[in-house]
Amino acid sequence: MSSHDGAVMPLLDHLREFRKRIIRAALSILVFAGLGWAYYNQIITTLASPVCDLKAAQANQATNCGALYISGVLGPLNLQIKVSLLVGVIIAAPFWLYQLWAFIAPALHRRERRNSILFIVAATPFFAAGAILAYLVLPLAIKVLFGFTPESLNNLVKFDDYLDFVLRLILIFGIAFELPVFLVSLNLIGVLSGKSILRPWRFAVFGITLFVASFSPTADPLSMAALAVPLTLLYFAAGGIALLVDKRRARAAAKYSDDEASEVEGAQPIDSPGEEH
Repeated sequence: MSSHDGAVMPLLDHLREFRKRIIRAALSILVFAGLGWAYYNQIITTLASPVCDLKAAQANQATNCGALYISGVLGPLNLQIKVSLLVGVIIAAPFWLYQLWAFIAPALHRRERRNSILFIVAATPFFAAGAILAYLVLPLAIKVLFGFTPESLNNLVKFDDYLDFVLRLILIFGIAFELPVFLVSLNLIGVLSGKSILRPWRFAVFGITLFVASFSPTADPLSMAALAVPLTLLYFAAGGIALLVDKRRARAAAKYSDDEASEVEGAQPIDSPGEEH
């Protein structure tokens, strides 16, 4: 990896830097996983609410809640560890994103590193917005999917499987909402122009629809539209922002060229040594 001043980082130093960033990212995840461990019961209650009311079940001293269950001697412990770690990954997102930026920062110029900081600042709220939207869509998705259960049968759902479904939905929505952040960041560092982002808009809309249909945990059109429509709007918004950045960049370049030309025109000619006046 080359640093911004042109120096080349040796391979061993590069690997040491990578190890240091990985360790720091892992420590940040573990620290916030402690919060997931401490608030485990509240998190489980919140995640289970689309299926059943755990608070009401506990008030009635029920041994289970609706169709959700945990099996095995180590099942409860494994579930709590899994929930804690996943909570740590989600909450610690700003920290491990910063470690990612710090690892690639030596290869960037000063302005590009500043834009990377803007990427980190914007990535967290966009991921959170996607996760919140996923949680709002979750009850609808559960209702639609449970609706396929025959009336003569009971649908017993292992909580591990249910948790995988919920977290997959949250992660897909959260990662998908990073699309405009990536597009604008690539535009700020000069990799993509606004026209190159918006020119293939038909293919982009088709790609968004294909992505939602392929990776969405649910097959109902309402929940897929809940992700596809905001993603499409965010794509066009990112393209519009990129166009504005390109116009500002073009004006700055034109102004710089005019100033440079004025300086050249205002410069006094230098007489040659042998020229007589």
